[in-house]
Amino acid sequence: MDEAITKLAAYISKDILKQPSRVIRSDEALISSGLIDSFSLVDLSLFIEDNFNVRIDDTELNKETFDTLEQLAALIQSRQ
Repeated sequence: MDEAITKLAAYISKDILKQPSRVIRSDEALISSGLIDSFSLVDLSLFIEDNFNVRIDDTELNKETFDTLEQLAALIQSRQ
């Protein structure tokens, strides 16, 4: 799970936020804080599908499922 969080944090900071040195805490709110927007959610879901071999349903692209790295890692782990 820690490996997933590390990969997700690196992707978000480097490719979505364009701030490679930005540290994202595992419990930091991504959507509800406005850190990432709806367009970024699609990019993030594609990254997850490509890198972790899991399927993300469009209905899961919301703050209940995608708001923290911990939630994302748990979702990935439950599907592997």
